Amino acid sequence: QVQVVESGGGSVQPGGSLRLSCVASGFMFDMYTMMLYRQAPGKELEYVAGIGSTGGTSYYAESVKGQFTISRDNVKRSVYMQMNSPEGEGTDVNYCRFARNATNDYWGRGTQVTVSS
Repeated sequence: QVQVVESGGGSVQPGGSLRLSCVASGFMFDMYTMMLYRQAPGKELEYVAGIGSTGGTSYYAESVKGQFTISRDNVKRSVYMQMNSPEGEGTDVNYCRFARNATNDYWGRGTQVTVSS
């Protein structure tokens, strides 16, 4: 059974930091690219960052470059997103997605992050 579980969400002040984790099971973890998305209430889903199956390549949306760092540990079947100094205030839900192709594509249920002073 495939499971993708996000954790680490919560409240953070502007200028603070937060670390999201994503643990997955039920598929060949080290063969999947991982992507992180977020969605604020009433807004479209937004791509935030991605990391290749081996962890050797990573990608970031312009809005988070220099502030967020994505990494993965294939032995622990986990991906981490270090969020430093998130900009703006508000709440969004962050989702982990693991994809290999159009058929093998798995999402978590999300974890909420609130940036508030």
